[in-house]
Amino acid sequence: MGWDRFAATMLAAGAVAAATGARAMTAAASGNFKCTVVGGEKLPAEAGDSDALCTAIRAAVAKEAPNAQVAVEVRVLTPSMLAAMLVVDGKGLPEQKFAVMDRNLNPRSMERFAQSIASKVAQAAAS
Repeated sequence: MGWDRFAATMLAAGAVAAATGARAMTAAASGNFKCTVVGGEKLPAEAGDSDALCTAIRAAVAKEAPNAQVAVEVRVLTPSMLAAMLVVDGKGLPEQKFAVMDRNLNPRSMERFAQSIASKVAQAAAS
């Protein structure tokens, strides 16, 4: 999916959620932050679920760039690999990938992924 289409999809989802009061397709949404996880069923049980992943990303972004408008779509590629598409303040960033080589994802690796995303968001918000 291209960045323009991704951004339009995230904006449309936010509009639907606002209009209906529903969470629409977002796993976690609040004001400046929207998060969607695709393939969350592939997450290992010990790593947590889609909501836990979005919560970790939201917390990390809140510390690094509290005023940034962020939309993130995380794709769970395998139980040990994640990819994320980010839109920060209306600008698409390059796809971010994260993998654990010697085991499946776990809570610590999810936190490292969240921190990595937050660092990219902060860099983009500052420029």
